[in-house]
Amino acid sequence: MIQSASLRTTTDGGRTLSGRSFGPADGTPILFIAGAATGKSMSFGDEFLDAFNIRLLTMDRPGMGDSIGYEDRTLNSTSNDYRVFVEQALGMRGASVPVIANSQGGVFGLSAALHGWVSRLVLASPADEVSNPTIHAMLPHEATQLADIACSDPEQAANMLASFTAQDMETMVINGSHPSDQAFYQQPVFLSLYRKALEEGFAQDGKGYVADTMIAMRPWNLKLTDIHVPTTILYGAHDQSHSPDKTATLASRIPTAKRVVIDNAGGALLWTHSKQVLRAALEN
Repeated sequence: MIQSASLRTTTDGGRTLSGRSFGPADGTPILFIAGAATGKSMSFGDEFLDAFNIRLLTMDRPGMGDSIGYEDRTLNSTSNDYRVFVEQALGMRGASVPVIANSQGGVFGLSAALHGWVSRLVLASPADEVSNPTIHAMLPHEATQLADIACSDPEQAANMLASFTAQDMETMVINGSHPSDQAFYQQPVFLSLYRKALEEGFAQDGKGYVADTMIAMRPWNLKLTDIHVPTTILYGAHDQSHSPDKTATLASRIPTAKRVVIDNAGGALLWTHSKQVLRAALEN
């Protein structure tokens, strides 16, 4: 059975940040930034952590699980919370670690890379920037409608998101996926893990999920050309939900990006191709 442990850190302002670690306690630390509405229990690649000697760190973003939320949470402040969490979890100020970010967590990984404490970035099935004009023009109206409202009327968009539930998220993800992904997502072992992580994601009345999604849907305002750390983007050829051009535009915006489209993968790439994801994070 994979080793795991609870983590509890505190910001300078006294807020609690809650997380977990998976794998050997003395393993190479890698921060995993999970996707939409999933908390610290979400992990992947358990069967490879011992063999690769990896200690995977996860965190409830503020307002999720047991991490204390706060008003006006931003992309930058959330990235800083991740930095504080990593430093305290490792007992090392100024720690620099590889980061793996999945789906809607991708924007937080990109922001962290710009803040200088990420040694290598792996984006696994990253959600694209819907508000980017190039990406926006590729998408149908129904795929941009909520993002448009988030820009024109943030309060209305936040209220709409606040009505969303863990069950709604599960249904949306499964129904919007390729048949191969649907089959994977509905496997009992994964579904149990996903539901536990969603329970954390929608804790505290879903405020963390709303904050996350508002950040992701509105313009990121990230100067991606300033990312200088090695960056690998892994995308499944059958992924029909995260990026309209399979991250071609996103990769072109990052000078150090290496984009790999995997023919036999879909949106569940993080779990179906865990070994490839972890190896990308360990590359020298």
